[in-house]
Amino acid sequence: MRVEAVIFDWGGTLTPWHTIDFTSQWRSYARAYAADAEEAERLAKEITAAEGRAWQRLRGDGGSARMAEILAEAGVDTDHPGHASAQAAYEEFWEPHTFTDPDVPAVFRGLTERGIRVGVLSNTIWSRTFHERVFARDGVLGLLDGAVYTSEIDHAKPHPEAFRAALRAVGVDDPGRAVYVGDRAYEDVHGAQRAGLRAILVPHSDIPADQQVPVDVRPDAVVHRLTEVLHVVDDWNA
Repeated sequence: MRVEAVIFDWGGTLTPWHTIDFTSQWRSYARAYAADAEEAERLAKEITAAEGRAWQRLRGDGGSARMAEILAEAGVDTDHPGHASAQAAYEEFWEPHTFTDPDVPAVFRGLTERGIRVGVLSNTIWSRTFHERVFARDGVLGLLDGAVYTSEIDHAKPHPEAFRAALRAVGVDDPGRAVYVGDRAYEDVHGAQRAGLRAILVPHSDIPADQQVPVDVRPDAVVHRLTEVLHVVDDWNA
């Protein structure tokens, strides 16, 4: 069937892969929040553990998570006077790791010129506001026809409901007319195909072993640069 929409993963797909020390991100938050260095280190480890449990639940049953829930589980009060500056420090830590792949504007415009809708489906604990600020900074927010951030819904990839939400966001009823592009075999290829979409794998991320879920899947296509997505879709629509 003709491709009517291409939906992209975000981290590691639309952004180049960066290996992150997850305790360091929360250490940035905790140092702005806590009263002293010892308390900050304890808090950073508590939040890191809570986030790890959230991602483990996601890989287990496809349940989504939100940053506020992770902080609450670690005993952080987001009404605390230090939260705003801590949140700013956390976002500053992440900024260099959020820049959009230089190929993305051309890919998004190329799809639009072909009459194909462009979407994003991201497993994330961050808010829509945060993601849209990133896309706006890099000049691609206006090129999206729809986006779903799993912090706003009950399920995350690979759960079929996450993909159905993304299809609704781009206005496509038939999953067979949509393609998902991602860097992970379990969440992105297995999840998309189980929901009835075709899947393109971009295998350039160094995904840590504890984030991998063994799964026997074969993507419908493999690309090594995002610009190759245009060629794959052209072949399918020929």
